[in-house]
Amino acid sequence: MKYDYLIVGAGLFGATFARVMTERGKKCLVVEKRDCVGGNIATENIEGIEVHKYGAHIFHTSDKEAWDFVNRFAEFNNFINCPLACYKGKMYNLPFNMHTFYQLWGAKTPSEAKSIIEKQRKAAGITEPKNLEEKAIFSVGEDVYRTLVKGYTEKQWGRECKLLPAFIIGRLPLRFVYDNNYFNDRYQGIPVGGYTKMIQNMLSGVEVKTGVDFFEDREALTACAHKVVYTGAIDKFFDYKFGALEYRSLRFETEILDTDDYQGNAVVNYTEYEIPYTRIIEHKHFDRTQVSGKTVITREYPMKYVEGSEPYYPMNDEKNNALYAKYAELAKASKNVIFGGRLAQYKYYDMDDTVAAALSLSAGE
Repeated sequence: MKYDYLIVGAGLFGATFARVMTERGKKCLVVEKRDCVGGNIATENIEGIEVHKYGAHIFHTSDKEAWDFVNRFAEFNNFINCPLACYKGKMYNLPFNMHTFYQLWGAKTPSEAKSIIEKQRKAAGITEPKNLEEKAIFSVGEDVYRTLVKGYTEKQWGRECKLLPAFIIGRLPLRFVYDNNYFNDRYQGIPVGGYTKMIQNMLSGVEVKTGVDFFEDREALTACAHKVVYTGAIDKFFDYKFGALEYRSLRFETEILDTDDYQGNAVVNYTEYEIPYTRIIEHKHFDRTQVSGKTVITREYPMKYVEGSEPYYPMNDEKNNALYAKYAELAKASKNVIFGGRLAQYKYYDMDDTVAAALSLSAGE
């Protein structure tokens, strides 16, 4: 066996694990089926602009260990995520805050906004929310739900909100102050030069092979290392023994435009169900120091996941979580295989969660 670890996937989890173990004197081989490292946070330079190839990624955390770790491999800028939402031609501030409530109702004070939400909550008669729709109305009222949540969410997940678990809405911040910063975390930013450069720095001195599909040469690759760190889809690893887990996928439509500014903001959500994309990203706004007479925008279209498409979001409902639990038991019993990351653990991870999970798993090795 030539290597201590074969790491399947050169995304953030795989790169973090490889870096830590390499610094401990272990020999690692990283294989990646795409032609570049970075996984879903990969970036590429187009017209002098760092473009997020697979959707917007803003690193935000209150975990100082995770923040200090990534700052070893990149300088982070001071980008603050302040997305906007467009509904029927009108613009609203996100996350839900006093700017939003003023735009919707003319409410100027927290007490006015809370009073309107409480009135709408009582009118709905919801005391114990059982699904996403009920949780949203209970939390922010009927108007915010219909204007800013319902259409976007049903496009994103391909299901009616009343059929989605309530916890999903818990990711959306709610504030009764005039603050458009989407995240509450202490640290926030985007690496100068892009995420791909950051991952390349993490993997410095590590043997990496891109364009390699683990499943096309599984036996030989597994045999070359004492342990395998697998970051791909867990159901695929076990040949879908219990059936396929459900995901949502995305399609990206990227354009180079002959203008210096298209929408004046990094992210604008489109919350009407009738508009097929969920948001438009204008990449140059992630780093205002990038000077270009052109701009690059990406429209994100949610789509059903089918074999061969990219699994982006686990469908963590009761049925799929029960199915994943069966695969997790197989994973636990798998000798010399470590499962880590969003797909292998069938869990939505923010980037800091991914780093923290990789650091935790590597600490046990």
